Amino acid sequence: MVRTMQMNRRSWLTGALGLGLVPNVELFAASEPYVRSGQGMKVGLAAYSFRNHFEWSRGKKNPKFVEGDRAMDMPKFLDYCAKQGVKGAELTSYFFPPDAGEATFVECREIAARLGISISGTAVGNNFSHPPGSPERKEQMAYVKEWIDKAALMGAPHIRVFAGTHPKGIAPEEAERNAIDALAEAAVPAGEKKIYLGIENHDSITTADRLLRIVRGVESRWVGVNLDGGNFIADDVYAEIAASAPYAVNVQLKSEIKTGPGGKEKAPADLERIVKILRDSGYDGYVVLEYEEENDPYEQVPPLLEKLLKWCA
Repeated sequence: MVRTMQMNRRSWLTGALGLGLVPNVELFAASEPYVRSGQGMKVGLAAYSFRNHFEWSRGKKNPKFVEGDRAMDMPKFLDYCAKQGVKGAELTSYFFPPDAGEATFVECREIAARLGISISGTAVGNNFSHPPGSPERKEQMAYVKEWIDKAALMGAPHIRVFAGTHPKGIAPEEAERNAIDALAEAAVPAGEKKIYLGIENHDSITTADRLLRIVRGVESRWVGVNLDGGNFIADDVYAEIAASAPYAVNVQLKSEIKTGPGGKEKAPADLERIVKILRDSGYDGYVVLEYEEENDPYEQVPPLLEKLLKWCA
């Protein structure tokens, strides 16, 4: 009976959103798994895959950037995504020029529309483990709110965010509470702009248990999981992915997973198996390739995308 009630509420939510109605945020928190069909996966590509080909990186000149016909900027990246046949482009915040203003983000939206693809999201490198009231917390909150506004200009429905590394002198339990509190605060302006915040299993979050504990603790439908298939550290990485998938609002896949003690070793990821896990969980949304190996992305990315396009169809 409880499960039936949950599904009815979720069905009502889907219909309400389609009609432009806005239900009570607290009633439909992500403390429950999303009820979905598993038939709507779309392949995307993250700009981070070409990180050494952008002139700018985190507001500074990229030391690995080489000028020439292999150089990237966001318009070129959007064009590249369209030519690869993917439906989504994730425009990582790091690679925009430091002076990028409203016109830059609106232009990206217009280019994507002309190319027939979507800007699936963006990604920031915040740290939400600082305590409330601290200067660091205020700085990080302002940073995320700034990118909520920029995501809205681009028409991006999702932002990847981090809990971050634990500041010195902050115990893991306190850092976790800080992350929950910060995400709840950030969810308010995100909800106003109808943008999801997906917290990634990264830094201090290496297991599904901690990841879901934070998401459930926030209790906002605008905060879910940004599931990164390459970042779990566990005896069975695929079990961690399966546990997290029902709460995912976005998925990033890497070509490798972490293995061995402390996750210090790597092994090829079974991407077909991960796609099946996502489908079995009912996941509907973007499956974004984020290529992190040091090999040439111009050579390595196309065959990986070809496989994902087949498996996600």
